[in-house]
Amino acid sequence: MDIDQTTHQTFGSKASPWKTLAQYVLLGAIALVMLLPLLWLMGTSLKSPTEDIFSFPPRLIPAAPTLENFVKAWTSAPFAQYLLNSTLVAGLTVALNLLICSLAAYPLARLSFKGREWIFSAIVATIAIPFQIVMIPLYILAVNLGLRNSFIGLIFPAIASAFGIFLMRQAFMGVPKDLEEAARIDGCSELGIWWHVMLPSVRPALITLAIFVFIGAWSDFLWPLLILDDPNYYTLPLGVARLSGTFSLDWRLIAAGSVISITPILAFFLVMQNYIVPSETGSGVKG
Repeated sequence: MDIDQTTHQTFGSKASPWKTLAQYVLLGAIALVMLLPLLWLMGTSLKSPTEDIFSFPPRLIPAAPTLENFVKAWTSAPFAQYLLNSTLVAGLTVALNLLICSLAAYPLARLSFKGREWIFSAIVATIAIPFQIVMIPLYILAVNLGLRNSFIGLIFPAIASAFGIFLMRQAFMGVPKDLEEAARIDGCSELGIWWHVMLPSVRPALITLAIFVFIGAWSDFLWPLLILDDPNYYTLPLGVARLSGTFSLDWRLIAAGSVISITPILAFFLVMQNYIVPSETGSGVKG
């Protein structure tokens, strides 16, 4: 049996370089198609006013790169305030989601009570409801609570999500039962188990949820547009949209503002992806 497997691996390895090459070519082509809009955006933001940005085929590399568009976009609107507002809103949204979703997911994953599966099914079912259906009731509720033109009003609809609860529940269910039982023997409360055992064991899931929530909160445009009319609370998406009216659709400046707005997302992802590592929860549990 071992000889057959070795022979199969030996002869199969002759075709593997071509298969690997084909896979890399396919993946590279897909990546290029997905990156083309981003490359065009960055190239447009660096083009001078005399250069045609709508030439065909599109010219991704500027003939005379300039940072003038970034300077003009930054100084013509309070981008520093927009950046601070977006950072505050996204940071608080991430923190509240990690807290509330993990607290809600823990009993659904580790505790036994009547109706647990029905409650979880009802929560997951809400994922199928588009935000556009509930935004009017949410807006009326936010106005009645006096949350217009406030950071709390911006965060209000996104403090928790069904997807976050689902993700954390699935992560908690993968934690070995022995760790939980050992913590109970040591006299740890349910809240202590959640904090000292569960959360450290599902760090990759927490980081994944943080990335998704941060991207969603940072790039959200519809809800801030509804709840805000005070420019002092504008986030970056609203600030970039404001550029289109200020400069009568000068795409160079709008592209520069867009690059400014997406740079923190890319930086956040690059930093946080280093912490997404396989969990070693079960390494100390002998089977």
